[in-house]
Amino acid sequence: MTIHLSILLWLPAAAGLLGMLAPRALGRWIAVAGAALTFAYTVVLIADFDTGARGLQYVTDETWIAELGIHYKLGVDGLNLMLVGLTGLLFLASFVWLALTDWERPGQMVFFFGLAESSVLGALLAQDLALFVLFFDLMLVPFFFLTGIWGPPATRIAAITKLFIYTLVGSLLMLTAAIALGVLSAQQGGGDLTFVLSDLARVRLSEGTQQWIFLCFAAAFLVKMPAFPLHGWMPDGYRNMPLPVLAVFSGVLSKVAAYGFLRVVTPLLPDASVHFQELMMLLALASILYGSAMAFTTTDVRLVLGYSSVAQLGFIVLGIFSLQGDGAQGAIFQAVNHGLVVAPAFVVVAALALRAGGSEDVRDMGGLAFRAPVLAAMFLIVTLATLAMPGSANFVGEFLILFGAFNSKIAIAIVAFTGVALASVYALRLFIRSMHNRVGADAVSRELTLREGVVLVPLVAVVLFFAVYPQLALDRSERAATQSVRVAGALAHPEETRIAQEQPTP
Repeated sequence: MTIHLSILLWLPAAAGLLGMLAPRALGRWIAVAGAALTFAYTVVLIADFDTGARGLQYVTDETWIAELGIHYKLGVDGLNLMLVGLTGLLFLASFVWLALTDWERPGQMVFFFGLAESSVLGALLAQDLALFVLFFDLMLVPFFFLTGIWGPPATRIAAITKLFIYTLVGSLLMLTAAIALGVLSAQQGGGDLTFVLSDLARVRLSEGTQQWIFLCFAAAFLVKMPAFPLHGWMPDGYRNMPLPVLAVFSGVLSKVAAYGFLRVVTPLLPDASVHFQELMMLLALASILYGSAMAFTTTDVRLVLGYSSVAQLGFIVLGIFSLQGDGAQGAIFQAVNHGLVVAPAFVVVAALALRAGGSEDVRDMGGLAFRAPVLAAMFLIVTLATLAMPGSANFVGEFLILFGAFNSKIAIAIVAFTGVALASVYALRLFIRSMHNRVGADAVSRELTLREGVVLVPLVAVVLFFAVYPQLALDRSERAATQSVRVAGALAHPEETRIAQEQPTP
């Protein structure tokens, strides 16, 4: 089947632009139609993907700026396939959520939302480092306006300014690293300047050069996730983003940063990845413990989900820097799982706040379980997936991550196991306080409405689908995830690599 990735990439932005120019009543539904077509295209992409093929599929490669060696190169493999599908799904759900809610200036809102989806897809599909950096930085622009225009008037400017400063510093470091990687690779390899990732992978820079370039990329990615201790923008950012915006920001954008480690850092900078392996795993462990502790001490429901995301992204970084195939595969799968779980969780937050007089404090909620059983059931499924209950897809992802970490750094893995227990504390606390606790003074009990169900039920259905059939993602990611950390893993575990090579081929 002929699949053109440029159509997938630019369709959301085009639909958002048409939605802005169309009459007010029609514009939002044009944007929803564009998001629906985009998601349908990702479904076709996943179904048509050849799990047995090596390397990129559906490649588009055109010279863009010849003097700088920059190509407009797009491609799909096991690293980005399911993340592209996740992006299509979550943006479609949020577009529907936006369309069913009254907003000021809805035309501008759907335009920025469409631009956001195209920029995320661009970062995921880009196979040229300069193109990746361009889309990675472009992702911030629509969210700057979505928060600055539609966030709470009293605090939105300060929040988005802090977010912008944090990410801008990281982006400048990444731009510096990307330019240095291209120029130094050309000098060492004796060829023309290029930023195509497959060409850069053929040149291995000196270990010292790799190390400072690694630190620049790591700073940019850890800020975007966010990870401890570079998460300072997160509390204000999460409080001020409109919930449909926050659902895709938390569910998708942070995963692009984790993906960047596997697409750019571990294959292009293998010596530095080994050198900083323990540092990155310790930062991941700190994120798990800090995020979990903060999640079960705060009463703001948004921040419970925000700090839990810090913890979950800590697990993802732990899997990546185990430098084991199992850990990397688990990291990709867990990135998808977290996005699938956190987006419906924010839909539930909106439903709970609506029934608590507008409050998002868990102390003002309660008593919904018996009077709103469908809403309670949806929330329970999301809660059990969040705490990685056996039988959920999250359990499979965390198992692979911890298995990889155990084989790499056993002491760090043992401490990381406590993060699994801590997840049950904050997830169950949130569910019990909002569903079974005494009803707050302004709380009302009301069942899930049709508008809420249209957004929430399909997302929960996908969570259940992956719990039953995780192989859909695992089969498609195994080869690419293993290849991404192959060189770094061989450097980190030379004895295991030698033994594996000595084993007879069946």
